[in-house]
This record gives sequence, C-alpha cells and structure tokens, in this order.
Amino acid sequence: MSFTLPKLKYAFNALEPYIDAKTMEIHHGKHHAAYTANLNKAIDGTDLEGKSIENLLINLDKDNKPVRNNGGGFYNHTLFWEIMSPKGGGKPNGNLASAIDSAFGSFEGFKERFTLAASTQFGSGWAWLVVHKGGSVEVCATANQDNPLMPGIGCGGTPILGLDVWEHAYYLNYQNRRPDYINAFFNVINWNEVSSRYAIGKEEVKE
Repeated sequence: MSFTLPKLKYAFNALEPYIDAKTMEIHHGKHHAAYTANLNKAIDGTDLEGKSIENLLINLDKDNKPVRNNGGGFYNHTLFWEIMSPKGGGKPNGNLASAIDSAFGSFEGFKERFTLAASTQFGSGWAWLVVHKGGSVEVCATANQDNPLMPGIGCGGTPILGLDVWEHAYYLNYQNRRPDYINAFFNVINWNEVSSRYAIGKEEVKE
C-alpha cells in the first residue's frame, strides 16, 4: 500500500488574499507531491510498508532520515490543507475554546503564544497546537518536517493545528515578512476541523 497525494478540498486561489494561488499550486503539487513520492520510495520493500502514517511516525527511528523527513512532510502537509478553509477565521467554540482559555487565558493569549512559536522557530519548521491526555492543549514548534507524533521531539500529544513556516510556504507573497504570513493564517483556520481533531485526539492521544 502506497501513500497518495491528497486532493485539496478547495481551489488553489480559494485562500486568497491570505495565501496566493501560485504558492498553493507549488506547495501542494511540487513540495507535498515530492514528500509523498520519496516516502513511498523509503518504505518500499521494508517492514514499514503498509503501515499508517501515524504508526510510522509514532514508532519512528529518528536515524532513518528518509522516513523522518518525508513521512513528516507527508503528514504535516496533509494536516495543513485540512485545517484551512476559504470560510475560515474567527474563533473556536465549545470544548476546544474552553481548553484554549484554560491553557492560555484567552483566545488572544493563545494567538500570541502561537505567533511567538511560529515567528521564533529558527529556519524551517512548524508551529503546533497539540492536545494531551485529558484534553489539555499546548503550543510548541518543531524543526524541519518533525512533528509532535515523533518520539523525543520535545512536545508530545496529537497535533490538531499546524502552521508551515518553511519559506516555500509564504515567500512568493510575503518575502521575508514571516509575521505578516502568520497573522494572515488566522483568517483561514478552519476551527470546525480543528475542534473535530481535538475531540478525537483527547480520547486517542498518541504520547
């Protein structure tokens, strides 16, 4: 069983003006496609073939760089497309909103913490909102294509929101203005999807 590049649920230009069509086209059709193809090459003919992407990452041998880099790239981008929407923005509600208020004091407190994690991640990487056992949430960042499912990365739990801060995610439109890109991201977050992932993740936490 090979991994396949997931189709977007919206057009390349659907997230404009926040994320431009050309970036989306290259990001999905070139970068994510390459991670997918290279992951399949890395597991072909090994005992990792046929396992889910979550299983691969939770039980990752971090010295296996092809699986680490490409498996992370495949998983991270798949989540990234899902938690964005042309009808995104606003704030979460329900249990996720309560968890965010508990952890950060308010939605604005969360936004400040997430923005800090994304803006201070040196070089390429990701900023995350994760859910832990019992429903508590945490913000953290990882380098390159690492993510919190991987052992020993620094913040466990299940990712429910992720922001790609590699330059390929924003440079065509924002150049070196990463803070502007981060701020724009909040206008396309699909909080319904994030809330659904929160509800599942707090019951099936992958520590």
